[in-house]
Amino acid sequence: MNIVVCIKRVPDTAAEKKLDPNDKTLDRESVETILNPMDEYAVEAGLKLKESIGGEVTVACMGPEPAITTIRKALSMGADKGLHLHDPALHGSCSQNTAYAMAQALKTIPHDIVLCGAESTDARTSLVPAALGEYLGYAALTYASKLEVNGSTIRIQRDTDAGHDVIEAQGPAVVSVIKGINEPRYPSFKGIMAAKSKPVTDLTLADIGVDASAVGAAGARTAVVEFAERPPRTQGMLVKDEGDGGTKLAEFLQAQKFI
Repeated sequence: MNIVVCIKRVPDTAAEKKLDPNDKTLDRESVETILNPMDEYAVEAGLKLKESIGGEVTVACMGPEPAITTIRKALSMGADKGLHLHDPALHGSCSQNTAYAMAQALKTIPHDIVLCGAESTDARTSLVPAALGEYLGYAALTYASKLEVNGSTIRIQRDTDAGHDVIEAQGPAVVSVIKGINEPRYPSFKGIMAAKSKPVTDLTLADIGVDASAVGAAGARTAVVEFAERPPRTQGMLVKDEGDGGTKLAEFLQAQKFI
């Protein structure tokens, strides 16, 4: 089975994030970047599929050249090879641009199932997996808390407030997984060393037949118009209870439109 896992390079979750004032996009170079934590669950799901039914796992990433370290991290976990889509014109891509470009890149390699994390920690839109399925013409099985593959049938379990739903489709399909579907493995020293020699295919927009005007900031369907830095925290209001503390608290909450 050809298993593809889409991964993303994101700023460290604990880092203070900021926007670049020049183009109003997220400044990814001012902080340490990591493999999107949600994508680790997708990589682990892919590796478990490989172990249970055979095949190989390809990790696919769209991002600038430094994103190769993110690909190597996934390879060190046990993936077999990588695909790296990078082109200066991709900078500033919105979620729709990203899904479109990734779909065209995935069409260059064989795949029976495409796995994604349910969201990225830098944007948290959860839009890319469903849009990817649309551009590929596949069913999108999203928010999977359990994944099973039986022949060409792909079945997921999606948790709900009332319990869970079971959804299935004929492959190929796009599946996004949530935290808790598994426990991602730590790369071993042997895995880290092996990742250095695993093949990674480089692709540009020209390689996948995508015009630069259709992606990046030029083709983005959403854009940040204006932003301001978060103001410093101010000292809170101190209410001394002299028998009317409840009234003062209610008045404060009403003034802040909480009640």
